[in-house]
Amino acid sequence: MVDILERIHNPLARSATAAVVGASATTIIAGGLLGLSLLDNRLVNKFSIYAGAAGAGVGALFGAAVNPTTRKAPKTAAKSPKQKEGWTDWRDFVVARKVTESNEITSFYLKPQDSGALPSFQPGQFLTIKLDVPDQPRPVIRTYSLSDYSVSPDYYRLSIKREGAPKNQDVPPGIASNFMHDQIHEGAIIPCKPPAGKFVLDVQRDRPAVLISNGVGITPMISMAKAVAVTNPNRPIWFLHGARNGDFHAFREALLAIAPNNPNFTVHYRYSRPRPDDDGGYHSTGYVDVDLVKSLLTPRFMASDAEYFLCGSPSFMDSLRDGLAEWGVPREQVYFESFAKPVSQAKTAPAVATETDGVVETAEVVFAQSGKTAQWSADDGTLLEFAEAQGLSPDFSCRAGICLTCMCRVKEGEVAYEEPPSGTPDDGHALICVAKPRAGRVVLDV
Repeated sequence: MVDILERIHNPLARSATAAVVGASATTIIAGGLLGLSLLDNRLVNKFSIYAGAAGAGVGALFGAAVNPTTRKAPKTAAKSPKQKEGWTDWRDFVVARKVTESNEITSFYLKPQDSGALPSFQPGQFLTIKLDVPDQPRPVIRTYSLSDYSVSPDYYRLSIKREGAPKNQDVPPGIASNFMHDQIHEGAIIPCKPPAGKFVLDVQRDRPAVLISNGVGITPMISMAKAVAVTNPNRPIWFLHGARNGDFHAFREALLAIAPNNPNFTVHYRYSRPRPDDDGGYHSTGYVDVDLVKSLLTPRFMASDAEYFLCGSPSFMDSLRDGLAEWGVPREQVYFESFAKPVSQAKTAPAVATETDGVVETAEVVFAQSGKTAQWSADDGTLLEFAEAQGLSPDFSCRAGICLTCMCRVKEGEVAYEEPPSGTPDDGHALICVAKPRAGRVVLDV
C-alpha cells in the first residue's frame, strides 16, 4: 500500500486514493464481523456505513502524511568500473588464436583476460611481453612489433620468428621465440605492457611512404600499410619486401589483397632463391637494395619526395641507409627499427657527439623503489648491470638502447650515454641499459 501511495506525487490524489482504500477495507471488514453477530440487519448496515466513513477519514489523513521523497531506493550491487582503454603496467592477455604464417613465423592473437577495451596504437609500435620460461632465473621480457591494425582493435597480433642459434657463435637459439613457438598455445596467459615505440608512420601525411623490409621485418610494415589503407587511402604507399622464397614469406596474400581496393598501394616482392612453385608469387629475383628502390621509384618521383621506413636485419638496413643517403634522401626522411645494434652508421650522416666525457668516475646510486643505495664506479658498467649486481631485476629486453623496455624515471641527478641510443626516452627518464651516471648522485625509480 505504502509503495503505491509513494508513487503518487499529487497530495490531493494521494489522500483521496488512501481514503477510498481505507473506506473499502473497513466497510468489508466491519460488515463481515457484524454479519456474524445477532444484530438486526438495519443496525449492521448502519454500523458498516459508520466504519466505512471512519476508514475513509483515517485513510485520507494517512495518504496526506506519506512523503514520496522520503523513501529510499533499494540498494543495488555496485557496478564494476569499466576497464580503462589504457593501462600502465602488466596486463594479462589470453592467446585466442595461434596461426602459422611461414616456415619461421607464427602469429599469436592476444585478447585481454579482463575482457576490457583495448587502446588503439600507432602503426609500427611494438608490444612488450613477459614469459615464465622453465630453467630461466627470472621472467624473460621481449618486445615484438604489432603486425596488424584496426582503428578499434579487439585483439593484438604478434608475429614472431623462430630464432635459431647464430652461425659460428657459441650462443643458444632464441629463448623467447622458441618458447613461444613450442610451448605457447591457445588459452595461454601472457602479461603485456601497453603498445610503445617511436618507429611509427603518420598516416595523415600526403608524402609518399616507401616501406622496405626483409624477413620478419615485414611485421610493422603490415600495420603501417593497413593503417594507411583504412584511414588515408589517397596516400601513395610502396611496399617492398624481400624473402628467400614462398616458404619463408609470411603474409604474402594479405598484402596483395590490399592493392585491388587501393590504387595508390603498390607491392613488390623480391625472392633471393625462388622455387618453381613460387612462379606468379613474386615480382623479381635477388635482394632488396637501393638499386631496386631507384628502379621502381625514379620514374614516379624524386628521391627526396618520399619518406622511407626500413625494418629487417642490421646489415640489410645499414646497406639501405647508406644507399639512400648517396641517392640524395635527407637523413631525417629515413626511419628504421631494429632490436639489435646496427653494424654501422650511414657514411654520409654527420657525426653525433656522444656524452662519454660526461660520465663520472664514481657516483652514489639510489634505487628508490627498493630502498638500496650503492657506490658505482666505472668498472661497474651500465646502470642496468649495476642494478642487477645489487640483486635487483629491472625490466629489460634489447640491452642496446632501442626498445625502451628498461626506461625508468631519473628522480635526481643526470645520466650519460656512451653512444646515443636509438630509442628516445621520455622527458626525465633514462634507458638504463646503456646509461651511466653523469652526476655524483643519481636517484632512479627502480
